[in-house]
Amino acid sequence: MNASSSTLEFPVSDPLSYTAPVASTCSSGLSAAPWTFDGGVHTYGPGASLLDIIPSAAPRQGELPDEYRRASASDLDLRIRAAKLALGERLVILGHFYQRDEVVQYADFVGDSFQLAQAAKTRPDAEAIVFCGVHFMAETADMLSRPDQSVILPNLAAGCSMADMADLDSVTECWEQLEELFGTEPDAEGRQPVLPVTYMNCSAALKAFCGEHGGVVCTSSNAATVLKWAFERGQRVLFFPDQHLGRNTAKAMGIPLEQMPMWDPRRPLGGSSAETLRNAKVLLWHGFCSVHKRFTVDQIRQARAQHPGVRVIVHPECPMDVVDAADESGSTDSIRKAIEGATEPTAFAIGTEVNLVQRLAAQNPRHTIFCLDPVICPCSTMYRIHPGYLAWVLEALERGEVLNRIAVPEATAANARIALERMLALKPPAQPATGAAL
Repeated sequence: MNASSSTLEFPVSDPLSYTAPVASTCSSGLSAAPWTFDGGVHTYGPGASLLDIIPSAAPRQGELPDEYRRASASDLDLRIRAAKLALGERLVILGHFYQRDEVVQYADFVGDSFQLAQAAKTRPDAEAIVFCGVHFMAETADMLSRPDQSVILPNLAAGCSMADMADLDSVTECWEQLEELFGTEPDAEGRQPVLPVTYMNCSAALKAFCGEHGGVVCTSSNAATVLKWAFERGQRVLFFPDQHLGRNTAKAMGIPLEQMPMWDPRRPLGGSSAETLRNAKVLLWHGFCSVHKRFTVDQIRQARAQHPGVRVIVHPECPMDVVDAADESGSTDSIRKAIEGATEPTAFAIGTEVNLVQRLAAQNPRHTIFCLDPVICPCSTMYRIHPGYLAWVLEALERGEVLNRIAVPEATAANARIALERMLALKPPAQPATGAAL
């Protein structure tokens, strides 16, 4: 999300986000409607980093019908609300924390990816689950929903560049190299040589890989608990796809950096020596979130200089030096809870996706809340969801037609559920996401 242009294209609700000089901005493509990117050049979407190369096999969205592309915002609003009313309890709409407000306003539940998948289970009468998020989130919802429920992603091109940085072929090839190096026999304590742990932000195929190989899924809020579980069963952990969450979590657990080599899937043995890998505790996959990679220590210094006493909270997908320089780090939900739990007016500098930051600022006017990054770029793939696509899939449901259904093959889903269930067994089930009072 670091493409340059001469003017800032993304709307701002909090002027404090702009107190720093802006040398570059998000792509001017952010001013374009997302259907402009359907077909033609295959990209993640408006504002996407030029360094994020989308796989050729990534899902594409067909052309949105002209009536939805030409409809005004007020017309789409009327059509969406009418369709929701007509569908009633047969429909549940899920909106991710990072989703734009124009879409979140229609959500029955707002939360992170796993909260939303869990929340859908609280609506047993829903025949259709419309997930306003990205592809891997809809896959998880499908795996946790009933077979007779349809999970719909309004725009099939709403993917995730981080999730795409680890694919089944690359992880399988890595695993084969590790098995050749470490063998497959457990040690005297019964721990296997290496155990796979995947972040929730990955494909169903990789969740299934973990389920099949004794591994587990984690979220940004329970990564430490999951790693502790993994170390009881494995001598080492292969952590994918996000290197930063893995590094920040393991470092906080006391694991030295020299025992956390990076695995680059483009190089033999991931670019490390056999000795380095044998001495490793955590093998970090070379993946990252383009949004969270933007945050820097300089931004934190500037926030502290401009707002003495500011409370800096960043997401653990941020680079290690940023997490170390912040006052706190935590998941999107923990950031929300920290702000809502502050009893005195406080200045917060937040290092996460701007839609969530701006929403928190609007919901908590007693506090001063701003985004650490002066060039505030939204998640380009989440941005692919637009009211036009939402109206399109909802009106189709009214006609009895299911568009853009996300269906994970049962063979994959069965193994993926094993990895998810292992995670859930580590603590009480996650609470349902916050109901949207709209």
